[in-house]
Amino acid sequence: MNAEKRHAIFTRLREHMPEPTTELNWTTPFELLTAVLLSAQATDVGVNKATARLFPVANTPQAIIDLGIDGLKQHIKTIGLYNTKAENLMKTCHILIDKHAGEVPQTRAALEALPGVGRKTANVILNTAFGQPTIAVDTHIFRVSNRTRIAPGKDVVEVEKKLMRHVPKEFRQDAHHWLILHGRYTCVARKPRCGSCVIEDLCEFKDKVDL
Repeated sequence: MNAEKRHAIFTRLREHMPEPTTELNWTTPFELLTAVLLSAQATDVGVNKATARLFPVANTPQAIIDLGIDGLKQHIKTIGLYNTKAENLMKTCHILIDKHAGEVPQTRAALEALPGVGRKTANVILNTAFGQPTIAVDTHIFRVSNRTRIAPGKDVVEVEKKLMRHVPKEFRQDAHHWLILHGRYTCVARKPRCGSCVIEDLCEFKDKVDL
């Protein structure tokens, strides 16, 4: 895998998906933060169903606090681990009110100080809500990066650092979304759909499946 091949890969992904974005529904940075907090070990579809109930009632830190923990749980109980997620979201809302004037902070350190927010979640918020060229490595991006050899690594942090180093600057803002969507719908875990892949001839995966 070399720089020319990586450039060609992201050029094709951009042509295939000109305006990639998250599949979580949100309209404000706080709504995105809430949706991402709820999305751990849950599908985007499931999270969107829950936030469709929650956001019309409470979509600000103060409104969540006003719901109370039991009220919050009632709105998100269809999501896995909802008890823990409700506790984290409630604590986060109090911190946002107390330390950030109710606004979602725009720095990695401040975001990672919030309950339930790790490096991946912080990267999603910085990229999607605030337009920073970060790359949040989830299981899909980890798989695609290793399979294609775009940025192979033994853990998510190593893959993230390699992607930040190797993805051409012009593609860095949207690289996260292209890779996650490619991993979700084409380069799937069990049997990648190589035959319908727009970068098949550029990919260095040795066990391609012609389907």
